[in-house]
Amino acid sequence: MVLGTSSGAGKSWITTALCRRYSDQGLKVAPFKAQNMSNNARVVAGGEIGSAQYFQALAARAEPDVRMNPLLLKPEGDTRSQVVLLGQVDAALGAMPWRGRSARVWPQIAAALDALCAENDVVVIEGAGSPAEINLHASDVVNMRVARHTGADCLLVTDIDRGGAFAHLYGTWALLPAEERALIRGFVLNKFRGDAALLAPAPAMLEERTGVPTVAVVPMHWNHGLPEEDGVFDDRASAAGGALHTRVAVIAYPRISNLDEFQPLKNVPGVRLHWARSPADLHGVDWVVLPGSKATAADLAWMRAQGLDRAVADHAAAGGRVLGVCGGLQMLGEALVDLHGVDGNAAGLGLLPLVTSFAPDKTVRRTETRFGTCTGGWAALSDVGLQGYEIRHGHTAEHPAMAAQGDRALAVLPDGLGWQNARGNVLGLYLHGLFEEPRVLRALFGAAAPTLDAVFDGLAATLDRCWTDVGRALFPSDPRLP
Repeated sequence: MVLGTSSGAGKSWITTALCRRYSDQGLKVAPFKAQNMSNNARVVAGGEIGSAQYFQALAARAEPDVRMNPLLLKPEGDTRSQVVLLGQVDAALGAMPWRGRSARVWPQIAAALDALCAENDVVVIEGAGSPAEINLHASDVVNMRVARHTGADCLLVTDIDRGGAFAHLYGTWALLPAEERALIRGFVLNKFRGDAALLAPAPAMLEERTGVPTVAVVPMHWNHGLPEEDGVFDDRASAAGGALHTRVAVIAYPRISNLDEFQPLKNVPGVRLHWARSPADLHGVDWVVLPGSKATAADLAWMRAQGLDRAVADHAAAGGRVLGVCGGLQMLGEALVDLHGVDGNAAGLGLLPLVTSFAPDKTVRRTETRFGTCTGGWAALSDVGLQGYEIRHGHTAEHPAMAAQGDRALAVLPDGLGWQNARGNVLGLYLHGLFEEPRVLRALFGAAAPTLDAVFDGLAATLDRCWTDVGRALFPSDPRLP
């Protein structure tokens, strides 16, 4: 099990690297995270799971499964989340108090974990936040309760780049009950810059106080190619080299979702990707992207408050390319109509002659389709096939009155999945995963990002170089070894 002293310590990528490392030994491997709080989700058989577990499953060469992330919390505001249990939205759980949920969900979590353990040689478990959040310890279903249930050998990871790493490790260990401390088998120092010899004598001193050795020192690793699980990525890691030809700005509204689908753009030579939170951030860009949103009407109001609505409209009026994905597509239309209290009513940006109607039912499915004829700046997508996924409330169609007057949107994907404006520079899609399709990257840029397998292999190789001698002994390549 991979635990962290905080969010952002590096649990997700280390879990991914371990999944590939053990799979490379010929073992049958599965990832697991009991509860994930993220608006980055992927569609798998049975529903949706957090993106991190989806990628971990691919690293393990396993079919992604709802049991790998039985509980997914998708924040819709500062104090509420949509609750997804075993792939499906559970409104009753969402209405319950936070601490009251654990008794309801633990049996399903334990059953999912037990089944994965029975079916695999090794299960690599990711924790959440920190196991030392003592205000949540009594209702814990994701950290030490999982570790105790399986008797997992636990790594505790800290981000040394933040400072205070040894205090974070010691304080986390010290706050755990004795029976849980015994499960911590090794400390990992992540994101280290400099000469590892300068760490001495701190690792030895920490081991004297805790009995736990430092088993790996992982260097700062930019451009590893894996999407960040939480939050927007660091702009310092967003250029893949080559002569710069395309500047892409992604609007970073508060309830952004599925931001991980833009990771491939970071890895395409000549593309510069950054986040936009103000009109000034759109100066000089070639593309503006409106990504998915877990609260479309609220994020649209935020854009107006920042002046980004006008800035996006000005960019489009000047002929710049605009792409809206899922909630972004809905924002590009004339209006959002909500008769069921799903998301909220709002006027759209008016860049596509479309209207979105929200409905209680949620569409969650994988889709394979093909572009029809695209025009203008997106003409290169014509007749390009792609696979993607839909996670959405709402249905979008042409605005009847505008269509009657001849102001029509061009359908570029079947079944209402994609639309263009008459000028051809504004494109809206319901389908997530556009830039994860190599055929699309070749059509738009004449190049492709590294494959996921190459990314997973690189992560595993990086981690393998970082074990200390005691780490290699405690965590051999084959975990079945004594």
